[in-house]
Amino acid sequence: MPNIKSAKKRVKVIETKTLRNQIIKTNLKTCIKKFEDCVAKADTEKAVAACKLAFKKIDQAVAKGVLHKNTASRKKSQLSSKLNKLSA
Repeated sequence: MPNIKSAKKRVKVIETKTLRNQIIKTNLKTCIKKFEDCVAKADTEKAVAACKLAFKKIDQAVAKGVLHKNTASRKKSQLSSKLNKLSA
């Protein structure tokens, strides 16, 4: 445990930020799973809506600094290729 006051504050701040990042990641994973469920059921309309929501969550995660922009780009590409296979 830290003894210095500023170090104690840093521990609190890091815990708060870790919790925020965890919430963002969890919501993102949930949206992606919902999209994949729609794809598995071959429900095109719901898949398109879920894909839009997943894209939004991915962009928000990048804006918050939770995901790297290249990781986000790769995830978006994977989701769109799944959606295109479903549509075709």
